[in-house]
Amino acid sequence: MAVVIIILVIGILMGLRLVNQYEQGVVFRLGKVRPEPKMPGLRVIIPFVDIMKKVDMRIITLPVDSQQIITKDNVSIDVAAVAYYQVNNSIKSLVEISNVVSATYQIAQTTTRNIVGQSNLDEVLSETSKINEKIKAILDTATEKWGVYISTVELKDIRLPDSMQRAMAKQAEAEREKRAKI
Repeated sequence: MAVVIIILVIGILMGLRLVNQYEQGVVFRLGKVRPEPKMPGLRVIIPFVDIMKKVDMRIITLPVDSQQIITKDNVSIDVAAVAYYQVNNSIKSLVEISNVVSATYQIAQTTTRNIVGQSNLDEVLSETSKINEKIKAILDTATEKWGVYISTVELKDIRLPDSMQRAMAKQAEAEREKRAKI
């Protein structure tokens, strides 16, 4: 009798899982996903039958590395960005795609390159908020099926070639001299 009680207690302890406040637990019963995720707190699963994977539900900062992009007016610039995203459907983020972080990074990188490449240098420098919104809209549509919401995308570093910086500085100086003469 004592052996049965000990085995029962060990079984219950093996089935206890702690889900933190910022997580949701997705339970797979014999390989099939259960329809409702486990909310934060102490949760019980069936040992050896259920497997629980935890999904972080916090906003995640995703830096998009600097990449060289040729603008619509054939100027080569380096652009880095940052995207903020959040998983809003824990089941989709595990079942629909293998690695949601990598996929979100890859699509953010290619979308940034495509949108900036379709813009003139003047637009990239002066209308970054419009470009940010275009990138966000495309990313949000692409990642929606994975259970991911893109909250913000920002171009954070735009580097011009040295020759272009010198040319812009000369142009600005000429404008100042022109105004000074008037």
